[in-house]
Amino acid sequence: MERIAKEDGVTPAHEITFLVPRLDHTSAKLAEGCEGVCIFVNDVADEKSLRALHAGGTRAVFLRCAGFDMIDLKVAKELGMAVTRVPAYSPYAVAEHAAALMMTLNRKIHRSYNRTREQNFRLAGLLGFDINGKTIGVVGTGKIGALFARIAGGFGAKVLAYDVVQSQEALSYGVEYVSQEEIWARSDIISLHAPLFPTTKHMINADSIGKMKDGVMIINTSRGGLIDTKALVDGLKAGKIRAVGLDVFEGEGEYFYSDCSGGIIADETLARLFTFPNVIITGHQAFFTKEALDNIGHTTMANINAYVAKEQLVNEVK
Repeated sequence: MERIAKEDGVTPAHEITFLVPRLDHTSAKLAEGCEGVCIFVNDVADEKSLRALHAGGTRAVFLRCAGFDMIDLKVAKELGMAVTRVPAYSPYAVAEHAAALMMTLNRKIHRSYNRTREQNFRLAGLLGFDINGKTIGVVGTGKIGALFARIAGGFGAKVLAYDVVQSQEALSYGVEYVSQEEIWARSDIISLHAPLFPTTKHMINADSIGKMKDGVMIINTSRGGLIDTKALVDGLKAGKIRAVGLDVFEGEGEYFYSDCSGGIIADETLARLFTFPNVIITGHQAFFTKEALDNIGHTTMANINAYVAKEQLVNEVK
């Protein structure tokens, strides 16, 4: 961000301070005197945080991400605070990471890697299946979901999709739009690419898992709150779910982007997930490519410059 700030002419005209703590109502005081704050996915911009920021002089919140479920937009509007985001930084990065989780789980590459490093070359327990000919359900067909559908189709899979609005791009890749119930019932693999709203929270729950095929694989690179994690654990324990790949987790803010290796994971559900050999968890890194970081940085700086210049905020969230 420092490099991009200089490239985009934000400094030295504007003073930028980089802080380690994530935003919440207690750390908001660190931004006192700053007209704007720049936050990421695991910061907490709830009512208490926003009111604390506003009291300290903050009038704009610049998100370095596409999702905005971490900010209370109603309160921001009430306080007259501008909110901008980065609507599309690198959908390829996230779609490719979802495919990587799918392939790793199927062919058990994580287990094979550990074995061969110990000179164990047995194949027992490493059996996978052909993705060609399988049915993959994609929930959410924005740019990321549409690109994942294209990747899935490249394997020769039948791709089903569900979204409240059909994507012409996804249709051009040959997807078949069906109901959410059909996604659950027909898919061998389900990949989540939906935003987190009250209507999508815990869309994967005990009821929906019960409607899925035996041996289903579930991938989530979108938002942790889409899944009821306790129901997910129950599905794994019962053998209903074959494998799970998570780049996001409900409540991840306490752990992700921090080194917790010297301590104990207090979240019992997260700790339980780590015990399953058929579960892979990555720390919200799906976006983490050079291209994505450059796009995030440049778009964020453009949003800051537009706000300071009192120009139209093309990436404003209302």
